[in-house]
Amino acid sequence: MAEPLFNRLCLVGIGLIGSSIARVAKKRGDIAKTIVVTTRRAETLQRVRELGLADVVEADAARAVEGCDGVIFCIPVGAYAEAMRHIAPHLAPGAVLTDVGSTKGSVVRDLSPPLPAGVHLVPAHPMAGTEHSGPDAGFPELFEGRYCIVTPLPESDPAAVEKVKELWRRCGSMIETMDPVTHDKVVAIVSHLPHLIAFTICGTADDLAEETKEAVLKFAASGFRDFTRIAASDVDMWRDVFLNNREAVLEMLSRFAEDAHAFGRAIRWGEAGFIEDRIKRGRKIRRSLIERKQA
Repeated sequence: MAEPLFNRLCLVGIGLIGSSIARVAKKRGDIAKTIVVTTRRAETLQRVRELGLADVVEADAARAVEGCDGVIFCIPVGAYAEAMRHIAPHLAPGAVLTDVGSTKGSVVRDLSPPLPAGVHLVPAHPMAGTEHSGPDAGFPELFEGRYCIVTPLPESDPAAVEKVKELWRRCGSMIETMDPVTHDKVVAIVSHLPHLIAFTICGTADDLAEETKEAVLKFAASGFRDFTRIAASDVDMWRDVFLNNREAVLEMLSRFAEDAHAFGRAIRWGEAGFIEDRIKRGRKIRRSLIERKQA
């Protein structure tokens, strides 16, 4: 077995992603000698103990990060700034600080200014998830065959960047490197906009007259069911994603709205060729995902 990457790794937050990291680390044994978990809710800490996800369970994040050579933020991105202010004075010199957030511009904005000298920030985003949340939701295979996008800063220490990449390789991920701005635009179209559409469609269905809504739920076809799976996602996480990737999401929403209106005009005026082209393009994208084993 390879030497553990970290002597003492602290997970700040223990939802789906954090608990999956903890599980794969426990299963492999070569990610961390000691796993520390910290979260604010006492009942969550107790559940972490019951599940055996950590070697050390600590309510105070400042105490939890002391002496850790690796720290991973696994909390909603909107909570980063407050958490960073709390733990920054307690981060060990030479520690690697990374995260799993779905936005990266806001992460750099919130974590860089209070970063102590000698602590290395390397943001990252595992492109994996389910609609479930909490410490019970994780499983060690979550990241296998999925991409993790690492978004180092120009000043990021190369050894720290490689350490974060190796962490995700050991979790089973494929690695891509991007700058934070490009990352935020990419995820706005492949993740954030689809969630926005799913939340909106489900909201529209919920606003229907009661007798119609009952029929929608009773006869829901696979397309609507797929949207409801996405729409069941964690409230805090997705609120923060939309608010912290505002510009990119609004840009993609504007482009989508124009395309949707064009599709609507084609339906109105019976433009079969336009409709067929859109359907064919959708099929092409699906084939590409299947070929890349990302379906």
